[in-house]
Amino acid sequence: MLRYALLFALGTTPAIADSQIAFDALKPLVGTWRPADKPDSALTVTFELIANDSVLVEHWHSPTQQSMTVYHRDGDALLATHYCPQGNQPRLALSRTEADGSLRFEFRDGTNVNVPGGHHEALLTLHHAGDELTRGEVYAGNAEPFDASAAQPELTRFVRVRD
Repeated sequence: MLRYALLFALGTTPAIADSQIAFDALKPLVGTWRPADKPDSALTVTFELIANDSVLVEHWHSPTQQSMTVYHRDGDALLATHYCPQGNQPRLALSRTEADGSLRFEFRDGTNVNVPGGHHEALLTLHHAGDELTRGEVYAGNAEPFDASAAQPELTRFVRVRD
């Protein structure tokens, strides 16, 4: 994370500078997490590395549904593909790193994101510090214009429950 923060401080755009550094900043998320404000929640979020540690998989498990987001590199880009219970699969690309080290992913394209009346993930933020993770999301209406620069994500704080 320090190398990644250094790139930001130097004014380098990390998605272009080195997608590997950005991906490496996500690897410490491996483990199981619960909502910080609801320690008895049945919701768990688990991160695991697969494919020779080249892919990070984020699994959401609740009693009523599951979803998954897969993070991986694509050349100079770092992508997050979200497999949503709504039946769509938006792909988001790392757009920048915030001053606090948060990673910001913005909608690039996806499948089933043009179904009328539905919504898809259009913005995703992650901030990891020790045993705390803050994850932000913004959903946009399918086939509707979306301005990521004006969007404020709804934040959820998680705490690690095990590695």
